[in-house]
This record gives sequence, C-alpha cells and structure tokens, in this order.
Amino acid sequence: MNLLEKFQTLIIIAAVGLGLLLGQVSLIEQRAESFIIPFLLLMLYGLFLSIPLGELKKAFLNIKFLGTSAIINFIWTPLLAWGLGAIFLSDHPALWIGFIMLMVTPCTDWYLVFTAIAKGNVSLATSVLPFNLILQVLLLPLYLLIFAGTIETIAMGTLLESVILVLLIPFSFAHLTRFLFKKRKAIFDNKVVPFFAQSQIVFLSLAIIAMFASQGSYLMGNFEVIFILLVPILLYFFLNYFIGRIAARMLNFSYEDSVSLNLTILARNSPVALAIAVTAFPEQPLIALALVIGPLIELPILVLVSQALLVSRRSLKG
Repeated sequence: MNLLEKFQTLIIIAAVGLGLLLGQVSLIEQRAESFIIPFLLLMLYGLFLSIPLGELKKAFLNIKFLGTSAIINFIWTPLLAWGLGAIFLSDHPALWIGFIMLMVTPCTDWYLVFTAIAKGNVSLATSVLPFNLILQVLLLPLYLLIFAGTIETIAMGTLLESVILVLLIPFSFAHLTRFLFKKRKAIFDNKVVPFFAQSQIVFLSLAIIAMFASQGSYLMGNFEVIFILLVPILLYFFLNYFIGRIAARMLNFSYEDSVSLNLTILARNSPVALAIAVTAFPEQPLIALALVIGPLIELPILVLVSQALLVSRRSLKG
C-alpha cells in the first residue's frame, strides 16, 4: 500500500473541505464545473489502464466463486439498494438515486488492499475485477432506467451520452495506449501503469475539489445529507457482510476465498458512478454528493470488516 492509498480517506475529506473553501470565491465557483469531467476522465483512464483484462479468463475458471459474487453483486445488491432507499430515502429522491448508483457498482481498486490486509485470496479477487468492471459498465444504465426511473424520469439519450463520454472514451484510450506500448511492455508495466495507478486518487481528489467548489454555496447548507445517508449505508454493509459469510459457509469456501467474496460484494466503485452522475444529472448536485459521502463512510467500515475477518481466522485456527 503506497502513501496515497494509505491516506485515501483523509485525502478525500481534505478535497471536500478545500472544494467548499474555494467555492466561497465567486470567480472559482463559476468556473470550477468545467474542470470536473476532465479530471474524472483522467482518473478513469488510469483505472482502465491498470485493470488486468488478461485475468478475465481466470475468473471464469472458478465458476462457483464467479457465479456467487455475480448473483450477489448484480441481482441481490441492486434490489437491496432500491429497498433500503424506499424505506429511508423516499423523501429525498436525488439521494435515493445517488445511493442506488453507489451500491450497484462493485469496487475495482481498494478492495484488493483490504483483501490483502484480511489475508484473503488476492489473486482470485483480482481475477474477477475485470469481470465486475465490464458488467457494471453494461448494467449501470439499465439499473438507472429500472430503479431510478421509478423515482424520477431519466432521458435515455442523456444517459447514453454520459456513458459514452465518461466510460467508453477513457476505456478506448486506455486500450489504444496498451496497443502503442505493445513492443515496449517493460516500460508500460513498470512506468506507465504504476504512474496512472497511483495518480487515480489525485485526479479523483481534483474532481471532488472542482465539484464541491462549483456547488460550494449550495452544499454548505446540506450537511444533513451525511446523517440521512448514514443509516441505509450502514445497513447495506451489515446485511451484505452476513450474506457473504452465509454464502461462503454454504458453499464450503476456504477462509481465503470467503474473504475475497466478502470484500468483493462490500466495497463499492464510487468514481465510475460519480462520473456518470456529474454528466447525466448536472442539475442535481445531491446525487453526486451522495456518491462522494459514500466512500467517507465506506472506508472506515472496510477497515473494521478486514479486522473482523482476521479475528474469525484466528478463531478458526484456535
């Protein structure tokens, strides 16, 4: 874990604070919005560049693990997110949409760190990473139309335009880069990929600064959003933690594989959802705000989960 990853939560909190501070300057507030999408595109370019798509074949070799994680991530979790939103966020439709967008996108980066901390099967968790990324990119527009469409009307054209802009463009450029460095694989693997992998948190933080600066005056009056989202987010992690534990026990997973399953179905991929939210819902900053607040709650929970899993490992050995 490098220094940036180690202090990721603090960096995001600092970015939120700096954005709010800069947003009090009217000139910055008026122009900050134009920087959000470029920074998010750079962040997603780095994400797609560092995804080992060659590992996709390995994921399909473990049908039991792949099938279990796919069912929980892409069938059970969207239904759970909609249900929790219906109970706790029905009076806040924008937050409900943001909550759904957060919960239907499995993580593609820091869950590997917590898998390693909890002594899980990191190679297995890595092998399903490209599968999760591709499936969430394909299914997110569908989830928005099915679930968010019941909350508020969503224009299909705007949604497709957002997906093309923030996902297909960086994805295509990442693959073009791979092609251009085909004969210089050592430079690509040892220089290019590590640089962009470590820079993702920087670009994400710059996007968050720009977003909060552009909505500084509005967001300063909406800090109660954290408390509105706290209960459904905590319930999501609580329920999915035990769903993962029960599924792993029923399927006789080893401790290492059960850790990989737990972290794969718990950690969420807010940057991808945030990129789409900013472009598809520019008039509703609360949707994006929900996607920024989510990780602030999520990261401490993942720390606790990884420690709880280690405790269960010691009890198994004892």
